[in-house]
Amino acid sequence: MSLTDEAAHSLVGVIRMPDQVQSPVRAILKRVIGAMAALLLAVLIVYLDRDGYRDVNEDGVSLLDAFYYATVSLSTTGYGDITPASSSARLINVLVITPLRVLFLIVLVGTTLEVLTERSRQALRIQKWRRVVRDHVVVVGYGTKGRSAVAALLGDGVEPGSIVVVDTVQESLDAASAIGLVTVHGSGTRNDVLRVAGAARARAIVVAPNRDDTAVLVTLTARELAPKAQIVASVRERENEHLLKQSGADSVVVSSETAGRLLGMATATPSVVAMVEDLLTPDAGLAISERDVEPGEIGGSPRHLPDIVLGVVRGKTLYRVDAPEADAIEPGDRLLYVKKVTPPGEE
Repeated sequence: MSLTDEAAHSLVGVIRMPDQVQSPVRAILKRVIGAMAALLLAVLIVYLDRDGYRDVNEDGVSLLDAFYYATVSLSTTGYGDITPASSSARLINVLVITPLRVLFLIVLVGTTLEVLTERSRQALRIQKWRRVVRDHVVVVGYGTKGRSAVAALLGDGVEPGSIVVVDTVQESLDAASAIGLVTVHGSGTRNDVLRVAGAARARAIVVAPNRDDTAVLVTLTARELAPKAQIVASVRERENEHLLKQSGADSVVVSSETAGRLLGMATATPSVVAMVEDLLTPDAGLAISERDVEPGEIGGSPRHLPDIVLGVVRGKTLYRVDAPEADAIEPGDRLLYVKKVTPPGEE
């Protein structure tokens, strides 16, 4: 049966929603406070109705006796030396003390119950997520390239909950989940796995597996599911670039050649490599960004703007700032420019 036909509870373990991290000390403290609140409420009820209780010493029920009775009653010890004697006291025990006893035990064994109910809570969260998820980013492959892509997205202000990681390696998925990402266990070459990841409603899909042939299959599958999504794929070898573009990728990054160029530049001009790294890091220093043109900029030259403009995006075509097509800014254009993210010395 296809994963897309499975109920939400069957997808627990396939889809993993990011955990809401809570300190163990804080969790224990909350349970202790809850248990003490139930105990104090039982003490108050017993003490207010103390005339309805009989003590074996026949000296009445004091506040200390109320604490003692509430403690042994809620803990289900029940020595029987203090007992409800009147009808009202017995009725209160049935309607109030007994529910408090159950609540007290639930609080004390909350960790066990939490484990037992985790699957149900995950199923409900998965069901809700699948119903509302859209305009997110799907990252297929969470190796070195996938992690770097996610880091760039997070640095550019994308919320962790808007990123879905698809991978077959559980350790990689655990690492992604630890930083708040939604994860899907499965191969990105499978149609049903990408459907479960919400690829059909994603705004962008990053294809970053370790093998070029896998990248081609993932891109083909993703483009079939999401004809309007922006698909960015990575390949190791230049000779496979055209295969990715034929498969439907909007942009292809050749990782081996890009790394090779940087290595070559570093031997002669290491400062240039440092600047390129700075420009490729969206959350510090300088960063390459894109923005809409302002009404007052239309008709002017992008070379005369205060921003350092690198190019003009017109439709789906990028024109370098020195190209004739970029001499005058037109309505609907977008500018590719260098943005100052943090002041010097604060990175």
